[in-house]
Amino acid sequence: MIKMNALVTFVSLLIFVVLAHGADETCSAGGQGCNQETSEAWGVAGFDSLDALLKARLSPEELKEARRIMYGFNAGDAVREGNITAASRSLAHEKEFDLQAYKFLAAPEQMRAPRNVKVGLIQHGIVLPTTDGFPEQKQAIFDRVKELIDAAGAEGVNIICLQEAWTMPFAFATREKQWCEFAESAEKGESTVFLQELARKWNMVIVSPMLERDENHGDTIWNTAVVIGNNGNVIGKHRKNHIPRVGDFNEATYYTEGNTGHPVFQTVYGKIAINICYGRHHPLNWQAFGLNGAEIVFNPSATVGALSEPMWAVEARNAAITSNYFVGAINRVGTEVFPNAFTSGDGKPAHKDFGHFYGSSYFAGPDASRTPALSRGRDGLIIAEMDLNLVQQVKDRWMLRITARYELYAALFNEYIKEDYTPQVITDPSLEG
Repeated sequence: MIKMNALVTFVSLLIFVVLAHGADETCSAGGQGCNQETSEAWGVAGFDSLDALLKARLSPEELKEARRIMYGFNAGDAVREGNITAASRSLAHEKEFDLQAYKFLAAPEQMRAPRNVKVGLIQHGIVLPTTDGFPEQKQAIFDRVKELIDAAGAEGVNIICLQEAWTMPFAFATREKQWCEFAESAEKGESTVFLQELARKWNMVIVSPMLERDENHGDTIWNTAVVIGNNGNVIGKHRKNHIPRVGDFNEATYYTEGNTGHPVFQTVYGKIAINICYGRHHPLNWQAFGLNGAEIVFNPSATVGALSEPMWAVEARNAAITSNYFVGAINRVGTEVFPNAFTSGDGKPAHKDFGHFYGSSYFAGPDASRTPALSRGRDGLIIAEMDLNLVQQVKDRWMLRITARYELYAALFNEYIKEDYTPQVITDPSLEG
């Protein structure tokens, strides 16, 4: 315990020192460095992220120990960095996006072969101002996302997930209805057709969170994730279960809670699910995907620093631990400024932007390990090679499903939803006198 406390103190002091030292040294290239010209508003001492800062300031031995303490163990060590080809590093530098790769290991087994799969997460900002024409904005995003998906395909990624409402600005605080023009059919819409071609090109499963127009039910709108198979087929879709009513996130102006339950999609590469954005604040939402057998759960999001950043590094990792699966947490980047000011009934003056979408996408494993995060302000692609055998190994070790008391929880919830529910509170008799 003394040794661990000393290590934690060491890392805390080290972070303080490197932050205080500033960003006067040259940052490394190839997706790990900083752009001091553009990162002034969102960077950490001029670097893309705290992880990039630590990597630049610490020796390899110090960095390994810092990551082990902050991000847990995987197969007895911090999550290992994966291989990236020189061509991909060069492309990331040329196209100005953060590129990182990691590897989660599982113990060798005698009865099962490894189930290795490469999974990618893409974060990006809008490309054109929100005042530009909608078709032009959408096409510019398509062009950028194609570059990132092609980079993932060149690295052999099998499954990739995009961010929430990736085809458009995140306009849902404005309450202006012209943004509904971005809604489209989940099965036949422009974004689905676009991604189907890329899925076939790279033999890749693609998760596409988008704004759905349900033509069969009065053209209603949903916040939806479409799962496109590696053959370009639409496997299915899931609609966002929890709609926020906090700060500027008044999304119920556009869509309501989803009606698709907690589906898990069996793909050629494994069982995946999607917990869209605000659902990450609801532990039972995470748990339900695990009960249905998910091995990887994606959390495509759009969230800003002032509201949620202290939670970001915790929630996906906690879900991976308690539900025994891998999690990929994705957040968009940048500050999106809209033509007209809006308010949210929170007493703040009218404003034209949500704040800064802080990116920081990462992977978490069922063994309590996690990767470093992508940039806080640049587009990025993070890749994780993972052995899905780790899911069952962690279940066998911790036995959370066996030790859970689902009958107790079910009884509680069955009572709680009744109008005459009485909380089970036992009062100290001395307080009643």
